Amino acid sequence: MFHAGMYGTATDVARGVSRLLMQEGFSPILEFTLANGRRLDVAALGADGTMVGVEIKVSVADLRGDQKWPEYLEFCELFYFAVPPDFPDEHVPPGTGLIVADRYGGAIVKAAQAQSLHASRRKAVTLSFAKVAAERLAMTLELASDPVRVLGEIPE
Repeated sequence: MFHAGMYGTATDVARGVSRLLMQEGFSPILEFTLANGRRLDVAALGADGTMVGVEIKVSVADLRGDQKWPEYLEFCELFYFAVPPDFPDEHVPPGTGLIVADRYGGAIVKAAQAQSLHASRRKAVTLSFAKVAAERLAMTLELASDPVRVLGEIPE
């Protein structure tokens, strides 16, 4: 899942990215699995149906070693890398958007280049997003109402 790097933790960046995206009118969810089996760190859906994908990187080594990120592009209209504030952003691949974030919020430093999704792909991604979001909400409500029944006996 999310890990710590030299420049901050991915959890902190994810929190700031989520806050930023909500301020920008998007509804984010973390760890969203795409139809090709790849998992976006953050996916967000806009009021107009725009799908945003965000890949979080907290170390230069992780960014340089990531060869899978182009496989996200066919599932989102806007794609960003998100990094902590002190991350050397010259390593971010050209042609991608850039968000700088910490646990309190974030900023879009470089806009993503918009690309269009085929209508059937957009529908499939949107339905998958809605299903994941609804299931997570249902599980959260279930946990809040009866954690012992959901998780089993909780040790003291």
